[in-house]
Amino acid sequence: MSASDDAARADTLHEPPAAAAARTVLDDQDISRALTRITHEILERNRDSAGLVLLGIPTRGVHLARRIASRMSEVEGREITAGALDVTMYRDDLRMKPARALEHTEIPDDIDGKVVVLIDDVLFSGRTIRAALDALTELGRPKAVQLAVLIDRGHRELPIRADFVGKNLPTSLVERVKVSLAETDDLDAVSIQGVLPRGGGA
Repeated sequence: MSASDDAARADTLHEPPAAAAARTVLDDQDISRALTRITHEILERNRDSAGLVLLGIPTRGVHLARRIASRMSEVEGREITAGALDVTMYRDDLRMKPARALEHTEIPDDIDGKVVVLIDDVLFSGRTIRAALDALTELGRPKAVQLAVLIDRGHRELPIRADFVGKNLPTSLVERVKVSLAETDDLDAVSIQGVLPRGGGA
Protein backbone atom coordinates (compact mmCIF):
# COMPACT_ATOMS: atom_id res chain seq x y z
CA MET A 1 0.00 0.00 0.00
CA SER A 2 1.41 3.39 -0.98
CA ALA A 3 1.83 6.39 1.31
CA SER A 4 -1.01 8.13 -0.49
CA ASP A 5 -3.26 5.11 0.14
CA ASP A 6 -2.32 5.23 3.84
CA ALA A 7 -3.19 8.93 3.98
CA ALA A 8 -6.52 8.37 2.25
CA ARG A 9 -7.36 5.55 4.68
CA ALA A 10 -6.45 7.75 7.66
CA ASP A 11 -8.70 10.53 6.35
CA THR A 12 -11.55 8.04 6.04
CA LEU A 13 -11.03 6.77 9.59
CA HIS A 14 -11.16 10.29 10.99
CA GLU A 15 -14.06 11.46 8.87
CA PRO A 16 -17.05 12.30 11.09
CA PRO A 17 -20.06 10.00 10.64
CA ALA A 18 -22.73 11.28 8.31
CA ALA A 19 -26.02 12.38 9.82
CA ALA A 20 -29.12 10.50 8.76
CA ALA A 21 -32.17 12.42 7.61
CA ALA A 22 -34.39 13.55 10.47
CA ARG A 23 -37.69 11.76 10.90
CA THR A 24 -40.69 13.43 12.50
CA VAL A 25 -42.17 11.52 15.44
CA LEU A 26 -44.67 14.15 16.68
CA ASP A 27 -46.47 16.78 14.63
CA ASP A 28 -48.34 19.86 15.83
CA GLN A 29 -51.53 17.94 16.62
CA ASP A 30 -49.61 15.29 18.56
CA ILE A 31 -47.92 17.99 20.64
CA SER A 32 -51.23 19.75 21.28
CA ARG A 33 -52.88 16.52 22.46
CA ALA A 34 -49.90 15.68 24.68
CA LEU A 35 -49.98 19.09 26.37
CA THR A 36 -53.74 18.86 26.92
CA ARG A 37 -53.32 15.44 28.54
CA ILE A 38 -50.45 16.68 30.74
CA THR A 39 -52.58 19.64 31.82
CA HIS A 40 -55.44 17.41 32.96
CA GLU A 41 -53.07 14.97 34.67
CA ILE A 42 -51.49 17.80 36.67
CA LEU A 43 -54.90 19.10 37.75
CA GLU A 44 -56.19 15.63 38.64
CA ARG A 45 -53.19 14.85 40.80
CA ASN A 46 -53.09 18.18 42.61
CA ARG A 47 -56.80 19.07 42.83
CA ASP A 48 -56.21 22.68 43.91
CA SER A 49 -54.70 24.71 41.09
CA ALA A 50 -54.33 27.67 43.45
CA GLY A 51 -51.52 25.78 45.16
CA LEU A 52 -49.57 25.23 41.94
CA VAL A 53 -46.63 27.18 40.55
CA LEU A 54 -45.65 26.34 36.97
CA LEU A 55 -42.01 27.02 36.06
CA GLY A 56 -40.61 26.38 32.60
CA ILE A 57 -36.91 25.71 32.02
CA PRO A 58 -35.59 27.95 29.21
CA THR A 59 -35.91 28.00 26.41
CA ARG A 60 -38.59 25.70 25.07
CA GLY A 61 -39.72 24.58 28.50
CA VAL A 62 -40.95 28.13 29.12
CA HIS A 63 -43.11 28.06 25.99
CA LEU A 64 -44.54 24.69 26.99
CA ALA A 65 -45.25 25.96 30.51
CA ARG A 66 -47.15 28.94 29.11
CA ARG A 67 -49.24 26.68 26.88
CA ILE A 68 -50.08 24.43 29.82
CA ALA A 69 -50.97 27.48 31.93
CA SER A 70 -53.30 28.67 29.16
CA ARG A 71 -55.05 25.30 29.08
CA MET A 72 -55.35 25.30 32.87
CA SER A 73 -56.90 28.76 32.76
CA GLU A 74 -59.59 27.47 30.40
CA VAL A 75 -60.35 24.49 32.64
CA GLU A 76 -60.25 26.37 35.95
CA GLY A 77 -62.01 29.52 34.74
CA ARG A 78 -59.33 31.85 36.09
CA GLU A 79 -56.03 33.19 34.85
CA ILE A 80 -53.04 31.01 35.59
CA THR A 81 -49.57 32.20 34.65
CA ALA A 82 -46.33 30.32 34.22
CA GLY A 83 -42.87 31.50 35.16
CA ALA A 84 -39.33 30.70 34.06
CA LEU A 85 -36.44 29.22 36.01
CA ASP A 86 -32.91 29.77 34.71
CA VAL A 87 -30.58 26.92 35.69
CA THR A 88 -27.43 28.12 33.91
CA MET A 89 -25.33 28.84 37.01
CA TYR A 90 -26.32 25.56 38.65
CA ARG A 91 -25.24 23.24 35.84
CA ASP A 92 -22.43 20.78 36.58
CA ASP A 93 -20.85 21.13 33.12
CA LEU A 94 -19.82 24.79 33.35
CA ARG A 95 -16.15 23.84 33.61
CA MET A 96 -16.30 21.68 30.49
CA LYS A 97 -18.26 23.93 28.14
CA PRO A 98 -18.08 27.59 27.12
CA ALA A 99 -19.99 29.97 29.35
CA ARG A 100 -23.69 30.08 28.55
CA ALA A 101 -25.71 33.25 28.34
CA LEU A 102 -27.90 33.73 31.38
CA GLU A 103 -31.59 33.18 30.77
CA HIS A 104 -34.51 34.94 32.40
CA THR A 105 -35.94 33.84 35.75
CA GLU A 106 -39.48 34.92 36.49
CA ILE A 107 -41.37 33.53 39.48
CA PRO A 108 -45.11 34.32 39.27
CA ASP A 109 -45.83 33.46 42.91
CA ASP A 110 -44.18 32.66 46.24
CA ILE A 111 -43.15 29.00 46.10
CA ASP A 112 -43.10 28.41 49.87
CA GLY A 113 -45.63 25.71 50.71
CA LYS A 114 -46.70 25.40 47.06
CA VAL A 115 -46.44 22.51 44.61
CA VAL A 116 -43.91 23.56 41.96
CA VAL A 117 -44.26 21.89 38.58
CA LEU A 118 -41.05 22.10 36.55
CA ILE A 119 -41.66 21.89 32.80
CA ASP A 120 -39.09 21.06 30.14
CA ASP A 121 -39.09 19.84 26.56
CA VAL A 122 -36.81 16.77 26.77
CA LEU A 123 -35.73 14.66 29.74
CA PHE A 124 -32.41 13.00 29.01
CA SER A 125 -29.58 12.54 31.53
CA GLY A 126 -31.46 14.34 34.32
CA ARG A 127 -28.68 16.84 34.95
CA THR A 128 -30.70 19.87 33.85
CA ILE A 129 -33.43 18.93 36.32
CA ARG A 130 -30.88 18.46 39.09
CA ALA A 131 -29.67 21.98 38.35
CA ALA A 132 -33.28 23.22 38.49
CA LEU A 133 -33.77 21.63 41.91
CA ASP A 134 -30.63 23.38 43.13
CA ALA A 135 -31.89 26.69 41.74
CA LEU A 136 -35.21 26.24 43.57
CA THR A 137 -33.43 26.05 46.92
CA GLU A 138 -32.42 29.69 46.42
CA LEU A 139 -36.05 30.73 46.01
CA GLY A 140 -37.85 29.05 48.87
CA ARG A 141 -39.16 25.76 50.22
CA PRO A 142 -41.96 24.29 48.13
CA LYS A 143 -44.35 21.70 49.51
CA ALA A 144 -43.42 19.38 46.65
CA VAL A 145 -41.72 19.49 43.25
CA GLN A 146 -43.14 17.67 40.24
CA LEU A 147 -41.75 17.33 36.74
CA ALA A 148 -43.58 17.48 33.40
CA VAL A 149 -41.77 16.87 30.11
CA LEU A 150 -42.93 16.67 26.53
CA ILE A 151 -40.40 13.92 25.68
CA ASP A 152 -38.65 11.36 27.87
CA ARG A 153 -35.87 9.83 25.77
CA GLY A 154 -34.27 7.72 28.51
CA HIS A 155 -30.51 7.36 29.23
CA ARG A 156 -30.74 8.76 32.75
CA GLU A 157 -27.50 9.47 34.60
CA LEU A 158 -29.21 10.59 37.81
CA PRO A 159 -32.17 9.08 39.72
CA ILE A 160 -34.74 11.51 38.31
CA ARG A 161 -38.15 10.55 36.95
CA ALA A 162 -40.85 12.65 35.31
CA ASP A 163 -44.33 12.72 36.87
CA PHE A 164 -46.03 13.73 33.62
CA VAL A 165 -44.77 12.68 30.18
CA GLY A 166 -46.13 13.61 26.79
CA LYS A 167 -44.35 10.73 25.03
CA ASN A 168 -41.75 8.17 26.01
CA LEU A 169 -39.35 8.01 23.10
CA PRO A 170 -36.69 5.29 23.32
CA THR A 171 -33.54 6.46 21.57
CA SER A 172 -29.91 5.50 21.15
CA LEU A 173 -27.14 7.73 22.41
CA VAL A 174 -26.05 8.59 18.87
CA GLU A 175 -29.48 9.97 18.04
CA ARG A 176 -30.50 13.59 18.55
CA VAL A 177 -34.00 14.61 19.59
CA LYS A 178 -35.06 18.04 18.35
CA VAL A 179 -38.14 19.78 19.69
CA SER A 180 -39.35 22.62 17.47
CA LEU A 181 -41.97 25.05 18.75
CA ALA A 182 -43.76 27.81 16.86
CA GLU A 183 -42.56 30.45 19.33
CA THR A 184 -38.91 29.90 18.38
CA ASP A 185 -38.88 27.68 15.29
CA ASP A 186 -42.04 28.67 13.37
CA LEU A 187 -43.50 25.17 13.65
CA ASP A 188 -44.45 22.51 16.19
CA ALA A 189 -42.70 19.16 15.70
CA VAL A 190 -40.47 16.62 17.38
CA SER A 191 -37.91 14.86 15.21
CA ILE A 192 -35.09 12.37 15.64
CA GLN A 193 -31.84 12.60 13.74
CA GLY A 194 -29.50 9.62 13.82
CA VAL A 195 -26.08 8.77 12.44
CA LEU A 196 -25.65 6.66 9.31
CA PRO A 197 -23.44 3.56 9.61
CA ARG A 198 -20.14 3.63 7.70
CA GLY A 199 -20.79 3.08 4.03
CA GLY A 200 -24.51 2.92 4.67
CA GLY A 201 -27.35 4.76 3.11
CA ALA A 202 -30.67 6.03 4.43
